[in-house]
Amino acid sequence: MSDKTVIHVIDDDIAMRDSLAFLLDVNGFKPEVYESADAFLNGTSVDVARCVVSDIRMPGMTGVELVRKLKGSGSSCPVILITGHGDVALAVDAMKAGAVDFIEKPFDDEALLGAIRSALDARTAEPGGDSARKDAEARLADLSPRERDVLEGLVAGKINKVIAHDLSISPRTVEVYRANLMAKTGARSMSELMRLALAAGL
Repeated sequence: MSDKTVIHVIDDDIAMRDSLAFLLDVNGFKPEVYESADAFLNGTSVDVARCVVSDIRMPGMTGVELVRKLKGSGSSCPVILITGHGDVALAVDAMKAGAVDFIEKPFDDEALLGAIRSALDARTAEPGGDSARKDAEARLADLSPRERDVLEGLVAGKINKVIAHDLSISPRTVEVYRANLMAKTGARSMSELMRLALAAGL
């Protein structure tokens, strides 16, 4: 990217900020880093921000609250959240609020770079609207009733153990269903699976 697109990085962990800034810099982006969501909001003209990468759990305003605030102000800036394994329920809430993606730690560099490029591409593309919903419904069409039950549990932010209890099956069986969901829908990540489910109206 020769135009050096600015990517705003928000994380209270200085080592993570430095690591992300280096990754973005060597891949042709221009990173701007902040230690909190408030620092970002106070230091940036939000209406011209192109893309935000933010941790989900931070002192003060969380990543989810940031997404809601940006959406509430009418901003179309895409937000990608970095989340710990136990924060997936929060990340799903954030996607419902308008985040474009979430990346689970520890993450592969290419997974994050791919999410950023997709977010930037989607911002310049025509809105998907009805076609996005139809595509999502088509990709979910072959799911069995039980696989849909598991997917609905995941969209509700439930962990495997809770889904297993609700459906009177073992956690191991839930894992099998989750693998089936990924295979049948062609989703490459949990965030992509959540996007499909939300687009289909689950």
